[in-house]
Amino acid sequence: MTPDYALLARQLAALLDTRDWLTNSAQTAAFLMQELPEVNWVGFYLQREPEVLGLGPFQGKPACHPIPFAKGVCGAAARTRSTQRIDDVHAVADHIACDAASRAELVVPILVDDRLWGVLDLDSPVAGRFSEQDQAGIEALVGVFMARTELVELR
Repeated sequence: MTPDYALLARQLAALLDTRDWLTNSAQTAAFLMQELPEVNWVGFYLQREPEVLGLGPFQGKPACHPIPFAKGVCGAAARTRSTQRIDDVHAVADHIACDAASRAELVVPILVDDRLWGVLDLDSPVAGRFSEQDQAGIEALVGVFMARTELVELR
């Protein structure tokens, strides 16, 4: 069953009652982890140095850090600046396996003035978990996060 992303967008907008990027990214990760079924990791990777993503606020098991743009699904999203929706991460040659239970992954880049701020990463233990509707819904939720947050340059 596909979540009601319009309802989730309204709830997330109400939850994000500050402009602070750290608070809002932590709240967003926790909210998505609680509200989305069949998800075992939700979090942000941030671009704090060239060609590398660093771990940001997340929910789930301990995560991989750092992630170079040249490797993995998160790296591909950062490198191409396009959403990556992978049905089976084990079929991706350079997949970075932080949690061997993860099978599907959805990674949405977060761009500010054509500059990569970071990515939102969602993992699932269910192969094929993320549909086109999920991708559109999560991209819309990233839009809510961006509209409610002051995304400062990170260093």
